[in-house]
Amino acid sequence: MDRLGLTEGELCQVLGTDPLTIVSGQADADPRLRILLDLTAEAAERVGDGMLRVWVRRGAPLEHLLAGDFAAFEDDLGDLAERGFTVRRRGGA
Repeated sequence: MDRLGLTEGELCQVLGTDPLTIVSGQADADPRLRILLDLTAEAAERVGDGMLRVWVRRGAPLEHLLAGDFAAFEDDLGDLAERGFTVRRRGGA
């Protein structure tokens, strides 16, 4: 799942499958993968795949994916579309 920068292990957890299914391409038929691709298509167009990967790693989105909470992840994407992605410097200023 290059778009989100998920590791093979993370993708297995999200899809509830094993690495062999991923490597063999059988996961391509999994409807959850299609849903993820559809959900993230607009965000990828707006902010780009690279920034989307950074955003996913910023806490809640990755936690929601790994928990299989696609509804919460969809809400996270809605927040991203509404507010954008803001990078803040640590330590103030």
